[in-house]
Amino acid sequence: MNAEPRSTSLARTVFTTTITVVAVVAGLYLLFLLRRPIGWLLIASFIAVALSGPVAFLSRWMRRGWAITLTLISVLLIPVAVIAIVVPPLVREGSNLVEKVPDYAREFNDYVNNNERLQRINEEYDITGKVQDWANDLPSRIGDAAELLGNLGVGIVNSVFAAVTIFIMVAFILGSGPRWVRGLLALQPAERGRRLGATLERMGQAVGAYVAGALLQAFVAGITTFIVLTILGIPFAAPLAVMTALFDLIPMVGATIGAVIVGIVTVFADFPLDTIIWVIWAIVYQQIENNLIQPRIQNRAVGVHPFGVIFAVLCGGTLLGVPGALLAVPVAASIQIAVKDWWHWRAEKAAGLELPPGAAPAVEPSAGSG
Repeated sequence: MNAEPRSTSLARTVFTTTITVVAVVAGLYLLFLLRRPIGWLLIASFIAVALSGPVAFLSRWMRRGWAITLTLISVLLIPVAVIAIVVPPLVREGSNLVEKVPDYAREFNDYVNNNERLQRINEEYDITGKVQDWANDLPSRIGDAAELLGNLGVGIVNSVFAAVTIFIMVAFILGSGPRWVRGLLALQPAERGRRLGATLERMGQAVGAYVAGALLQAFVAGITTFIVLTILGIPFAAPLAVMTALFDLIPMVGATIGAVIVGIVTVFADFPLDTIIWVIWAIVYQQIENNLIQPRIQNRAVGVHPFGVIFAVLCGGTLLGVPGALLAVPVAASIQIAVKDWWHWRAEKAAGLELPPGAAPAVEPSAGSG
C-alpha cells in the first residue's frame, strides 16, 4: 500500500535534485561565459568607489556633473602622461640600436680577433661570421617585427576597448550610483536599510583610503627611483621611474619586480658600481616601504592581515590578471567589513539588540560610581 507513495516521493526527489544540479551547472557556465563583462563591471565599480571621494570633495564648489567630468578628465590624463614619458625614449633608443648594430658587430669581431683564445674558438665555431650575418640581416627582419607589432596591436586594440568600456561604466556609476543605492536601500526594512547603508559607507571609505594611500606610496617610489637613477646617470631615468611606480601599485611583490628590472638596466650602464649601489638602495627602500609605509596603508586603511593580502593578490591575479591583483586588497577589505558587520548583526539579534555597525553597547554604571 505504501509502495506507490514512496516511489512518487523518490521520483519527486530525483526530479528536484536533477533540476537543481542542472540549474547550478547552467548558472556557473553562464557566469563563465560572462566572466569578461562581469570582471569589467567589478573593476568599474571599485574605480568608481575610489573616485567618489574626489568627486564629493569637488562637489562642494561645483555641480556634481562638473565634478565627475573634471575627475574623469584628470584620470584620463594619467595614461596619456605615462605614454608621453615612456614611449618616445624607447622608440628613439630602439632606432639608434638598429642603426648601431653593425658597428657593434664589427667591434665584437675586432675584439675576438685580438684575443688568441677567442680566436681559436671562433675558428672552430665561426662566431663572428654568425654575428655579422645576423647584423646584416637585421634590417630585413623589420617585416617580421612589423608582423609581431601587428599582432600586438590587436591586443592593444582589445585592451583599449576594455578600458573605454570600463571608463564609460565608471562614469555611469559615479553619476547614478548613489541614486541606485538609495533605491535599493529604500526597498529594505528601515533598520536593515540603515545598517546596510552604514556598511556600504564603511566599505567605500576603506576602498578610497586604500587607493589614496597606494597612489601616494607609488608616487614616493617613482620619485625616489628617478632621483637615484639621475644621480647614477642611468639612461631612461624617467621611464624607469614611471614603470617602478606602476609596479609598486601591486601589493607585496610589485616593488621587487620593478627593482629587478631597474637592476638589469644598471648592469648595461656601469657594471658593477651602479648595480651595487642600486641593489643596496632597493633593499633599504623596500625595508622602509614594507615595514613603515605599506603597513600603515593596509592596517589603517583596510585592516587586512599581510597573509590575507598575499592570498587576495594571488586570487585576484589568477582571476583577472594585473587588474585583479591591483583590486585584490580593497576587495578583500570590503568582504571583511561586510562579514564583520553581518556577524555583529547576528550576535546583536541573538542578544535582542539592534545597534548600528561599529557601535558599542551601553554599559550600566557600577554601584558607587559618580
